[in-house]
Amino acid sequence: MASSNTLSPTQFLQQQLQEIVTLLEKQQLEKSLVERGPIINHDLVEAVLNKQQQNRLQEKFDLLHPADIAYILESLPLDQRQIAWDAIKIDDDGHVLLEVSDAVRQTLISSMEAEEIVNAAGKLNTDEIADLAADLPKRAMLKILRSLNNKERKHLNDILSYQENQVGSRMDLGMIVIQDDLNLKAVAAYIRKLGKLPKHTDKFFVVDQHGIVKGILPIHRLLTHLPVQSVADVMISDFVHFQAGQEIAEASRAFERYDLISAPVVDSDGRLQGRLCVDSIVDFIRDKTDEDMLAKVGVSEEEDLFSSVWKSAKNRWGWLLINIATAFVSTRIIGLFEDVILQLVALASLMPIIAATGGNTGNQTSILIIRSLALGQITPVNKRRLIKKELTLAALNGTLIGFLVGFLVWLLYRDLALAAVMAMAMFINLIVAVSVGLAIPLLRYKFGKDPAIGTSVMLTSITDSMGFFIFLGLASLFLIHRV
Repeated sequence: MASSNTLSPTQFLQQQLQEIVTLLEKQQLEKSLVERGPIINHDLVEAVLNKQQQNRLQEKFDLLHPADIAYILESLPLDQRQIAWDAIKIDDDGHVLLEVSDAVRQTLISSMEAEEIVNAAGKLNTDEIADLAADLPKRAMLKILRSLNNKERKHLNDILSYQENQVGSRMDLGMIVIQDDLNLKAVAAYIRKLGKLPKHTDKFFVVDQHGIVKGILPIHRLLTHLPVQSVADVMISDFVHFQAGQEIAEASRAFERYDLISAPVVDSDGRLQGRLCVDSIVDFIRDKTDEDMLAKVGVSEEEDLFSSVWKSAKNRWGWLLINIATAFVSTRIIGLFEDVILQLVALASLMPIIAATGGNTGNQTSILIIRSLALGQITPVNKRRLIKKELTLAALNGTLIGFLVGFLVWLLYRDLALAAVMAMAMFINLIVAVSVGLAIPLLRYKFGKDPAIGTSVMLTSITDSMGFFIFLGLASLFLIHRV
């Protein structure tokens, strides 16, 4: 076996997954052999064998990071996933639940008793419990709340009071807070007394006696300035901070722009509420990217890779039915021009070129718009100029590609009129495709809907239908009278 040091992270994960699958398959084989064996002491043998199997899996999982365990669980079918989950130590349950996808988390939690969930949550801090709260049964959540002290309960309720898309819902309460009247020597002594720093600590937050944030003290300033200097003299008073009610998407762009590791979160009066850390931002960006990728093709993020066929089917039916409906529209458009196609068979072989090019052009535009909306780059001030620019680009591309395609059609069929119709259809269809690629995400965003959801499905259907209609309509006007 290759050393883990010589493997890339992806190769390492694949290797661990394969070893777990091999163990599970071996366990299944052993179980089937016992079931087919003698009846004497059958239950005892099966119990001992099951315990040995669980121990082997547990030893394997003990060597892995919770994120790696989450990857393995997400890659296992439901029956094998449950066996693997049962082998994971109670101490790791909560941290693994934090790492798995929402869909997998729901399947794991549904198999747990309320007491198991409470025990798993007991190993987590309050902001981590808040991340799981939406997926926990009410009974288990009430037990968790009762197990917390007053301060922890208040912290948890504070986080849960914010919506999922707000900074407050992802803030971390583990931070070091100091006052500006201290000197650096006192701060250093305080840090040594603590014995450890919270994760992602690159700065300390300076507050006054009312808890209002006055500045930040980066660790490097603590180390590079004289111990006798005061915090007020060394701290940075011009710093990035976020309102607890601010959108997390806006905060993620600020983290990228300013290369932040952590930043204070304040209320409307400037009082420190918590901090936002880069790990929460990375999680948000990953979740948003996964969600957008699935949403563009009409698949819900709640679908588990190995969920039941029935559940997956229900998840996908909506957009498939829409797709079928629009496909029938396309066939009806083609049906309107059956006589045209019969009289000039070459049209049938050229139609897919029009539809495919329009669909690709529309998707290019829509993806650009969705990305710009996500980054907050499209505003009422520049929206009109953006639309004008995209339509101008569509006209330029339509002209160039139209001439190119028209020339190729002329080379194939030696028919100048057919080549001209192809060129005109290509030009018009690219204008339509870009218009639709602009309209769908912008209109969905205007009415408060996610601009990514179903855009690809709707766009492809519309550009196909319009492409057929434009091409066959022009052919019926300018070509059929010659036949």
